Amino acid sequence: MRLGILGGTFDPIHIGHLRLAEEMCEELNLSKVLLMPGAQPPHKDNPMVAPFPDRLEMTKTGALSSDYLEACDIEGHRKGPSYSIETIRIIREKYGEPLALFFILGSDAFKEINTWKEYKALFQITNFVVIERPGITFDELGTFIELLETGFKEVGSEDYVNSSGNHILLKRSTLMDISSTKIRQNIREGRSINFIVPQKVKEYIIKKGLYIKNEVS
Repeated sequence: MRLGILGGTFDPIHIGHLRLAEEMCEELNLSKVLLMPGAQPPHKDNPMVAPFPDRLEMTKTGALSSDYLEACDIEGHRKGPSYSIETIRIIREKYGEPLALFFILGSDAFKEINTWKEYKALFQITNFVVIERPGITFDELGTFIELLETGFKEVGSEDYVNSSGNHILLKRSTLMDISSTKIRQNIREGRSINFIVPQKVKEYIIKKGLYIKNEVS
């Protein structure tokens, strides 16, 4: 089984998240991509605006639009910060072997991976799919991967592999200038969020009255 993982605060989930997951599922021939709202990401200074149950429900609603996507509530069952190493170990235990995992994240997040808990162990248990973000070139990422000193060697165009057999794959996706922060701002200001979140997600936000009040600073 080839399983993708796309985590995020999803506060709220939007079509940029969903399009990225769909594209990577097709390009990497994945069985499906798990969309995983974080409960308490350790690298986020500000708390999430919407409670986890609402963010999970919006993620489930967004995933309904594709046969490739599935919402995952694993991080909502744990207390304290949501560490990726712990989440991936739980997924491996849940799905068993044989299982190839592909952890999908932006190049900006990947360049902070050396601050993550047990980050070197992560490279032993999952592949990484690093999505190009504006301002960070693939050449910069190649240099960064070398500086990590985790045994990765370039084996092809934008493909690195280590002794575990796991890869770091550098990928491009459809660029969409959409952010959850901007969506929340639009809602507070009474502006439209049509066509940047799925219609059912928009209906859920309106029904629950999410994001109307000012965010916690």
